[in-house]
Amino acid sequence: MIKLENIVKIYNEGKANEVKALRGIDLTINDGEMAAIIGESGSGKSTLLNILGCIDIPTGGAYYYDDINTSTLSGKARAEFLNRKIGFVLQDFGLMLDRSVYHNISYPLVFNPHIKSSQIKEKIKSALLSVGLPRYINSVCGELSGGQKQRVAIARAIVNEPSMILADEPTGALDTKTSAEIIELFKSLNQQGKTVIIVTHDPNVAQRCHRIIEISDGKIVSEQE
Repeated sequence: MIKLENIVKIYNEGKANEVKALRGIDLTINDGEMAAIIGESGSGKSTLLNILGCIDIPTGGAYYYDDINTSTLSGKARAEFLNRKIGFVLQDFGLMLDRSVYHNISYPLVFNPHIKSSQIKEKIKSALLSVGLPRYINSVCGELSGGQKQRVAIARAIVNEPSMILADEPTGALDTKTSAEIIELFKSLNQQGKTVIIVTHDPNVAQRCHRIIEISDGKIVSEQE
C-alpha cells in the first residue's frame, strides 16, 4: 500500500523564484489499483509522480510504501528501492535509439544485485513476450514505430518485476489507435496484480482507470471512482 501524508514540495525554497509545487497531499493507493492523475499543466501532477517514483523527495511530509518511509532513505537506498519496486514509463520513451532493444531493457537488470548475468537474457525475453514484441530483441530502437518504442519502454519498466508501474503521459506521443492498445497493455499488467498510476491529459485514458485523482495548484481537489 502507498500512503502519502501531508506531502509538500517546494522548489528554490526561500528564494525569489520559489515554487510551491505540492501543498499538503494526503493520498492512499491500495495494492493492485489502477489510478489516473489528471490536472492542468503546472498543477503538480508530474511532481507527485516523481515523488511516488522516489526520483524526487518531498520538502515536507512522509511517503510510505509498504510501511517503509521512503522519505528517510539515503540516496543509494532510494535508488535500489526504485530499481526493485517501481517501473517508470515516460512519454518520450526514454530509450537510447541507437542501441538494441536488448540493451535498452537490460539496464535495470544490470543494476539489480539480485540478478545474475546468466538470467538477463531470459528475463528480457519474458518482458518482451509480456508486451507483445518477442521477436524484436535484437532490433535497433530507432527503427521501431512509436507504439513499439513505448512497448519496449514498458518492457524495461517491468523487467525487474516491480510491484508498481508509474507512467507519465504514456500515450501523449501516440495516435488514438496505438494509445488504446497501450492502455490495454497497462490494464493487462494491472490485472496481473501490479499497481498502475498514470499521469495523463487524456480523459479517455483516465476513464479506463479505477480511480481518477485531480490535482490543481498542488492540491488534490477531487477523486472519482
